[in-house]
Amino acid sequence: MSSFLFGFAAALLLTIGARDQLLVARLARPLGALILLAALVSAIFTAGLMALAGDAIAAMLPEPARQMLVAIALVVAAFELFWPAREKRPKEPTRSAFAAFVVLLARQWGDAARFLIFALAAATALPTFVALGGAAGAGVALAGGWAMGDDIEALPLRAFRLVMGGVVLIAGLAIGLGARGII
Repeated sequence: MSSFLFGFAAALLLTIGARDQLLVARLARPLGALILLAALVSAIFTAGLMALAGDAIAAMLPEPARQMLVAIALVVAAFELFWPAREKRPKEPTRSAFAAFVVLLARQWGDAARFLIFALAAATALPTFVALGGAAGAGVALAGGWAMGDDIEALPLRAFRLVMGGVVLIAGLAIGLGARGII
């Protein structure tokens, strides 16, 4: 159960202010519930794939290498959180839920939340619960973005992502230094 909760919390917190959440919020008015459906399906798909990948790669590694894999995934997630999201509002949305789904898949594939799901699946014995928790957490954050719509722009999302990036970076460095026997 803790694997589910860690996946849920990680995906929820790291999806707040992410490019996929902003896209869902910006397309909430033109696409309505279709963008929410596309976002939820893409969140389930990418969480499952990243948890599967984390478990498969971790199974091939000895314990110290697995810890380094987790540390590297966390550091990469932190850098993604630090990276500014300078995206413009779509001027002429295609009004296609499938096109939005494809874009959401591409954005979620390498975002911080999915890297953390990968890391948690590699670190735990229950990657299925990590995937379920990650999909649920990302789904809640995406639904929140959809519900807020254009009002999401008023929130201090950049500051929140910088703080989360700092937390994830510290965790990644601590795990990496621990795996090397330095701390």
